[in-house]
Amino acid sequence: MEFRQAVDQSIEIRKAYHKLEEMHHGSRWSVQEDALAFLTDAARVGRLTMAREERWPMGNNPESELTHKVGESIWWLIVLAERMGIDSNDALESFLEKKKSDFL
Repeated sequence: MEFRQAVDQSIEIRKAYHKLEEMHHGSRWSVQEDALAFLTDAARVGRLTMAREERWPMGNNPESELTHKVGESIWWLIVLAERMGIDSNDALESFLEKKKSDFL
């Protein structure tokens, strides 16, 4: 999948979640609530990574949930960028170019 396609799909999925939020809570989540949700999932990535490396007890096979949470964390970053007017593709390209010039 191309990154732009992932961005477009991420935005569409977030719109569907907004409808659920409005239905259940009467309003959409704020950007701050989205950021907190991202941080919660990112923390879960940390725990699942520790479990994968057998440094945290968490069942027999954390791989599936870890893969899901990594994908979800990427999705949240795309959503957060879009909500704050940041082009995630441009942000990533700029970051990678800076790191290439710093290290390569």
